[in-house]
Amino acid sequence: MPLQIIAGIFLFATLFVFIQIGVLTVAFDKLGLSQGSAMLLLISSLLGSSVNLPLFKLDAAREPDPSWQKRLRWMGGLARQIDPNKVLIAINVGGGIIPMAFCIYLLQLHPLPIATVLGAIALQTAVCFMFSRPIPGLGVGMPILVAPLAAAIIAVTLSSDQSAPLAYICGTLGVLLGADLLRLGDVRNLGSPLASIGGAGTFDGVFITGIVAVLLA
Repeated sequence: MPLQIIAGIFLFATLFVFIQIGVLTVAFDKLGLSQGSAMLLLISSLLGSSVNLPLFKLDAAREPDPSWQKRLRWMGGLARQIDPNKVLIAINVGGGIIPMAFCIYLLQLHPLPIATVLGAIALQTAVCFMFSRPIPGLGVGMPILVAPLAAAIIAVTLSSDQSAPLAYICGTLGVLLGADLLRLGDVRNLGSPLASIGGAGTFDGVFITGIVAVLLA
């Protein structure tokens, strides 16, 4: 079973538990979102997690893992762009584009000094890069609680009054920069013909990081 399917099942189970105990409501309230806006964001992220938009290709440093032949049917239209000698770099809508757009929205909604935001993102990016590791045949992985804990600590330290939105912003962007973009050079050696920024969608550190970081901040 493809990693994205497994991650999706685990995500839905996690969401069900979070909804039952009101965790998502608390997190979105701290971000200043109405219930309707929160549900729109959540549903958009979930639906977008199955969509990867191709960006460019890199020369592969090793042959793709044979198991990827079995996964081509799960890639949809991207399967036609797979080249065994290249690594296709894509961006996930639910795990990449939507979180970035939401960060821009939060910056407009909350009065955060740009220097504080940039400093928090830089620190979080460094943490994510330090703790992320390439996993042959799969992608780049990182212990799931490292990013949200680091984001919460950074946000509370730099801006205790606006720690919740800052935790979400630096947490999500730090993962995308430190564990995805700065690791693009490593994907050449993973034996994977596809690398997606945002990875397995909302579950690729982004969803968990954003929600947990906000709750802790």
